[in-house]
Amino acid sequence: MGEAVRIWYDKEGDYLEVLFDQKAGYFRETENDAVMEKVDGEGNLLGFSILKVSALRGEPPLSISLKKRTA
Repeated sequence: MGEAVRIWYDKEGDYLEVLFDQKAGYFRETENDAVMEKVDGEGNLLGFSILKVSALRGEPPLSISLKKRTA
């Protein structure tokens, strides 16, 4: 069986979060103001979040590259 991915959307806060791993980490900025990436202390990608998801409706598709570091 593959790895679990946790997806959570808060309609009231208009916030989407996708987590690949349930490890401790922190969110940091990306090249897009709406997108934050969650990384562990070594910089390995744990997930990402998107703020104001509904504001993206009618906009060009959101495209951003997040790189998964390998130790």
